Amino acid sequence: MIQFKRFDHILITIPPGTTALARTFYGEILALPPIPGGHPHNAIWFQMGDVQLHIREEPEGPLSSRHPAFEVVSLSDAKQFLTTRGIDLAYSSEIEGRDRVFFRDPFGNRFELIEYKE
Repeated sequence: MIQFKRFDHILITIPPGTTALARTFYGEILALPPIPGGHPHNAIWFQMGDVQLHIREEPEGPLSSRHPAFEVVSLSDAKQFLTTRGIDLAYSSEIEGRDRVFFRDPFGNRFELIEYKE
């Protein structure tokens, strides 16, 4: 069983070449506080209450990188739970201070599980 702690963030995608427009819309028009840093895939991050909004460019394709992310109690337990059920795990770039893994449901929806390093 996966022990979920909380909803951490959602990643949405935007068409290639539109990061500046997204930065203006979310940062200036909606006035969301930006989260500074060198984020994976040149993403821009904003704080929305206690949840983060991650935005990155992505060309159209059959499987999107869009996903919700959930913090879990034990990432190793979650990975074992998923693999014993025949669910493929995927890994991405590293983010300082957290370990993570991705998986897809039977419909192609992508999910991220996170465990923050102490």
